[in-house]
Amino acid sequence: MENEKKKDEKLTKNESGVQALKFFIFSNAAGLIQTISFTICNELLKLPYTPCYLTALTLSVLWNFTVNREFTFKSANNVPKAMFKVFFFYCVFTPLSTWWGNAMTGAGINEYIVLAFTMLINLSSEFLYYKYVVFRGSINTNKRADRQRAKLAEKAAQEAAAEEAKEEQ
Repeated sequence: MENEKKKDEKLTKNESGVQALKFFIFSNAAGLIQTISFTICNELLKLPYTPCYLTALTLSVLWNFTVNREFTFKSANNVPKAMFKVFFFYCVFTPLSTWWGNAMTGAGINEYIVLAFTMLINLSSEFLYYKYVVFRGSINTNKRADRQRAKLAEKAAQEAAAEEAKEEQ
């Protein structure tokens, strides 16, 4: 198909900006999920920091992966393979963030401040990891991206036809 994006075609600055904005918006929703689930575990269940954090992180990651794969990166790549890459990221991030979270709360820093700090680190590192590792070579390859390209190609064809008709007059 002539309007298909090549596997490794670079995004325009505008497309990259839109992608970052979408990731930020969806990640804020994931942050809300993480904060609410952390609060339930911490305040209602009275669990220590680590189980609260791990439960909240897991729910947040599942949400974030699902929506960002479909809407932000529009990836059609193999879901188990992509999820394994995310799992690998969290094999590194989770022990580190749990360690610094326990150290910071142990030093008397409020657990919600620690959670917010950790979520900011996660937001930036996860975006870069998703973009350059998890979905590398598969951005804009799903059906949603195909429909968007088809609409843009149709619009361009209509504009070209209108321009051509104008020139003939």
